[in-house]
Amino acid sequence: MTSSAPAPVLTQDELKALVGRAALDYVPKGEIIGVGTGSTVNKFIEALAGVKDQIRGAVSSSVASTERLRALGIEVFDSNAVDELAVYIDGADEIDGRGYMIKGGGAALTREKIVAAQSKRFVCIADASKLVNTLGAFPLPVEVIPMAARRIMRQFSRLGGLAQVREKDGAPLVTDNGQHIVDVTGLRITDPLGFENEVNRWPGVVEVGVFAHQRASVCLLATPSGVRTMTFG
Repeated sequence: MTSSAPAPVLTQDELKALVGRAALDYVPKGEIIGVGTGSTVNKFIEALAGVKDQIRGAVSSSVASTERLRALGIEVFDSNAVDELAVYIDGADEIDGRGYMIKGGGAALTREKIVAAQSKRFVCIADASKLVNTLGAFPLPVEVIPMAARRIMRQFSRLGGLAQVREKDGAPLVTDNGQHIVDVTGLRITDPLGFENEVNRWPGVVEVGVFAHQRASVCLLATPSGVRTMTFG
């Protein structure tokens, strides 16, 4: 009697490619689509190049994604040149069972939220490690005006969080918008909508990386057994 060999275990990179290709099913022909930022989205962009003649182009959430799209021959539109996008496809640092997310690990959260708000639906592409019961284990990114950073960090400490300015090459990271990122650990975000509303009212906050108002409509989750589709009402 022979036994079948176990299925090969997919690497993290292969899982990202899996959901990147699966997201093509949500790309409507003849439309301009929203494209996010990050390593999983890069896999989607690679897959999108194979069907680029079927879409009009894209609105991008970051300089890095814009450069990648254009290098593959996909036209990138300014967001102000488009009234509404059919779909926005992006990754997440965390997503819960209601479609609420933490985003901003790539420092593009403000532009990501702008493009998400411009889109009819948000399709999140992620691997199974990003699915959580409660948001907050991943450091929460908050884009801030530099002169307000210290005060905002103190406000997070009152909520039980530990905040620090994100650095790159020994200096504060500067976003595509010319601002800084504060990363906050130690939070349990049980009310994402309320939390997003509160933090976005703080003077000096450009945008918080909780995506509750712009939550996912669908999540394509890469698992060892294939792509799991989660739909949120």
